[in-house]
Amino acid sequence: MSAQQYTRGPSMRDVATAAGVSAQTISRVLNDHPNVQESTRRRVLAVVEELGYRRNNTARALVTGRSKTIGVLTLATSNYSKAALALGVELGAREMGYTVNAVTSDLTVQGLTDAVSRLVLQGVDGIVIAAPLQEATEQISKITARIPTVNTDGSSSMGEGMVGVDQDMAAVLATRHLLELGHETVWHVAGPAEWSDAASRLNSWRRTLQEAGREVPPELNGDWSPESGYHNGLILGRMPEVTAILVASDEMAFGVLRALNELGRRVPEDISVVGIDDIDLAAFANPPLTTVRQSFEDTGRRAVLRLVAQITDPSLGSAPDLVAPTLIVRGSTAPPPTAS
Repeated sequence: MSAQQYTRGPSMRDVATAAGVSAQTISRVLNDHPNVQESTRRRVLAVVEELGYRRNNTARALVTGRSKTIGVLTLATSNYSKAALALGVELGAREMGYTVNAVTSDLTVQGLTDAVSRLVLQGVDGIVIAAPLQEATEQISKITARIPTVNTDGSSSMGEGMVGVDQDMAAVLATRHLLELGHETVWHVAGPAEWSDAASRLNSWRRTLQEAGREVPPELNGDWSPESGYHNGLILGRMPEVTAILVASDEMAFGVLRALNELGRRVPEDISVVGIDDIDLAAFANPPLTTVRQSFEDTGRRAVLRLVAQITDPSLGSAPDLVAPTLIVRGSTAPPPTAS
């Protein structure tokens, strides 16, 4: 009997009948139980493939207490880093045999808490939070108190469940690079204040300058978009004392580069520019952008591995898992004009 002969999807009992085994044996095969003869396993899997059988996750959840589904909270944004991280989560979940329920939210406390609540009500086994939680940490911690949760947004406020890149180190590497080239100080185009990543980079930039005994200029703020980088670049490019700029993301750095070019300020001869992220386009900017690399896709995969481990064994510890970023030096940085 083929899958086309069923007016409904084939059931586990149908598979058992076709394979000549019990429904319990089918369940053992599908759940990778070790006490199944290899010849029986192959026969069952062949019938599953022939009939097009698909497990009923709802029924399985009633038996095992698990839905084999993880939830992912992301922001409603076209930002490259969040899209790449979500892809990493999807790929990691697929490799671990899980499906993904994704919800998006704005940055309001109500929006974030509502989104997480929806995931919990959907019966997911665990949640990856890929959104900044500076204002909503307490509320979301209460909602997720009884469900494994991993945070990837770079915030220390949920440090025990944190998987990501060390954002403090990203700004330190970039700032030190510019100082070591001979620049007296480094100006900063920061990301939105409500983002944990942006706040970490801003604080580390400021602290690095202070520790070096350098003047800390007032920061400018963008919204991660190239347009905001462009407008801030027009401001900084008109200031002759500016010789080095750390931009909190590559996308904003592209806007800064365009503004400096329009103003006739040469990069890196007049002004050095460093970004953060090392997205694919960074190597093809004009000039190629010096930046701090962090792998968003890898972070998504690691978050899933951590989450599945917690789902499997809730007693496991959840120490922060932070990877050090890497400085990628290209053509947009050089010594300042007076040090050439």
